[in-house]
Amino acid sequence: MSSAERLDLSYFHRNDADQYAFFRMPKVLFTEPCFDHLSIAAKVLYGLMLDRM
Repeated sequence: MSSAERLDLSYFHRNDADQYAFFRMPKVLFTEPCFDHLSIAAKVLYGLMLDRM
């Protein structure tokens, strides 16, 4: 295996982990018609509050 083919298996460090942070939001908020009346902001706020629990 040449050096060009070698995999870079470097580890994540403490500060690197922040770039991979995300919020989980229920997909149903965007796919079901019963939630169409809610604004995008309301759906995102729900996701943020769900993350806090």
